[in-house]
Amino acid sequence: MDFENDFISLTDIAKYKSDDANATICNWMRTRETIEFLGLWERLHNTDFKPLEFEGFRGEAGLHAFTMSPTKWIQGVNAIGIVSKAGRYGGTYAHSDIALEFASWISAEFKLYIIKDYKRIKKDENSKLSLNWNLNREIAKINYRIHTDAIKDNLIPPELTPEQISFKYASEADLLNVALFGMTAKQWRDSNKDKKGNMRDFASLNQLLVPACS
Repeated sequence: MDFENDFISLTDIAKYKSDDANATICNWMRTRETIEFLGLWERLHNTDFKPLEFEGFRGEAGLHAFTMSPTKWIQGVNAIGIVSKAGRYGGTYAHSDIALEFASWISAEFKLYIIKDYKRIKKDENSKLSLNWNLNREIAKINYRIHTDAIKDNLIPPELTPEQISFKYASEADLLNVALFGMTAKQWRDSNKDKKGNMRDFASLNQLLVPACS
C-alpha cells in the first residue's frame, strides 16, 4: 500500500461534521452497513484478513451495546484498510475507497457529488475512446488508400485486363488482411453474416494502428 498517496485522513473529514472526530468515526464504524463494507474491502485486498473474527463483529453490529473503534477493528480482523496513528499529528487514516464511503456517510451532498463526478469521468472516458477509435480508423483508411495506390503504381503491369487488375487488388489487400486479422475479407464476411460493415469496423485500436504505422 502507498500510504502517502492512497490513504486519506478520516479525522480531518470528520471534523467537518463534529468537534469530536473520533466519536464520529466510531459511530460510523458501529453500523452493520459499515462493518459489511469494511469486511468486503479487506476480503478483496488483505490476504491476512481474519474472516471468523469479522463474522463475530458483523453478528453484533447494529446492536445497542455494540461498540467499534479503528483500533478494535484493526486488531480484531488484522485490517489494513484503516490505520490508526498516535501522536501530535496522529489520527485515523483509511484507504481512499473507505475514505470516500465515510465521506458519503458524513454528507449526502458529498455523496451526490461523487456520483455525478463518476458519471462525468465515465462519459469522458467513453468519448475519448470513441474519438480515438474513429481517428485511428480514419488514419487506417487513408493509409490503406496509400497501400492500394502503391499497388497500382508498382505492382500492376499496364497490359492487365480490368478483371485481372481487380483480382490483383483483392490479392494484395487480402495479404494485409491476413497479416492483420488472420483471415481474408471474404472469410470474415462468411463468419460474421449478422454484422453490418466490414472487418475494420470491428477492429481494435491496435489493429487499426498497424496499417497506419506501416
